[in-house]
Amino acid sequence: METVQSANDVVFILLGAIMVLAMHAGFAFLEVGTVRSKNQVNALVKIMVDFSVSTIAYFFIGYGIAYGVDFMHGADVLSAKNGYELVKFFFLLTFAAAIPAIISGGIAERAKFNPQIAATFALVGLVYPFFEGIAWNGHYGIQAWLTQQFGFAFHDFAGSVVVHAMGGWIALGAVIMLGARHGRYSKDGRLHAFPPSNIPFLALGAWILTVGWFGFNVMSAQTLNAVSGLVALNSLMALVGGTIAAVILGRNDPGFVHNGPLAGLVAVCAGSDVMHPLGALVTGGVAGVLFVWTFTLVQNRWKIDDVLGVWPLHGLCGAWGGIAAGIFGSHALGGMGGVNIVSQLIGTALGVAIALAGGLVVYGVLKAVVGIRLTQEEEYMGADLSIHKIPATSQLSALGDD
Repeated sequence: METVQSANDVVFILLGAIMVLAMHAGFAFLEVGTVRSKNQVNALVKIMVDFSVSTIAYFFIGYGIAYGVDFMHGADVLSAKNGYELVKFFFLLTFAAAIPAIISGGIAERAKFNPQIAATFALVGLVYPFFEGIAWNGHYGIQAWLTQQFGFAFHDFAGSVVVHAMGGWIALGAVIMLGARHGRYSKDGRLHAFPPSNIPFLALGAWILTVGWFGFNVMSAQTLNAVSGLVALNSLMALVGGTIAAVILGRNDPGFVHNGPLAGLVAVCAGSDVMHPLGALVTGGVAGVLFVWTFTLVQNRWKIDDVLGVWPLHGLCGAWGGIAAGIFGSHALGGMGGVNIVSQLIGTALGVAIALAGGLVVYGVLKAVVGIRLTQEEEYMGADLSIHKIPATSQLSALGDD
């Protein structure tokens, strides 16, 4: 009976890992559709290589930092319980690898390739698992202290803060250090539009992410016995809330419409297992509004050239999700309970602080030592030709797409 249970758990979490792995195709096509045509190849290559480098960093360093587990044993030991610990690593790896995939969208069109790969190794090997271990494995006694002081630990079921806020706030530091793309802002501060190159690809990326997110959230239970349909319905309600808010506030703009469900899903991750579906709907709706409003503010007023809006989408909506879990997860608002708003605020603030500091250190060191930005000429040619020596399509002129 125990063997059957472990086999079921292996299949369950393996399906989740495969679904989240597929989400990386979503990250890739969302970026491909948003950037200009001369940077599409670079977007595809970055996501694939970042995932591979993330695997190495997390296997040899990061997973041990977060959970104290290593794989330096014989295959007979590793395959115990039908290899459950191995597929659990695979599942959590797909979360860790989302960090550079998120960052990639913010720094698109002007970042050097090799320094970004080095940043991926450092972030997935050191920065991300440091906070992951605090939030999900009780490191340094912080969760125990929150429980003692406020009754409940910081709750982040599927990574609103641990994954998304971390990725978004790391990306903010990188985007600021890189500076805006050449030609994005005129000398008098006016914004020059760089429209998406391919709306169908952008929409395809959003759809792949949306579908895969049900593996991201539901399979975070990690065992078949712990699975809950509440998580699935809350994810659905949040994506709908985010979409409706984005289409109204964004005035039917397809970029906002297709990022709306992602904003809702980012925000609901933390509390998807404890919220009432109506609370999830509100959480997603607020996230949709937050994304559209802050994306416009960041681009137009603050002149921060975050290409895909990853700081508003992941950084801010992720932080909102951490806080929303403490609000809508409470019994008073129909939730399951087991959360405390003060613990949620402290845990969220800690994740944001670690992410921002870690990102500034990693990208600051790389900027000082090897540089992190393409030259103006390379950026004008596009990352596809400058780095990979090939355009996305054979008809694309080398200099014809500004």
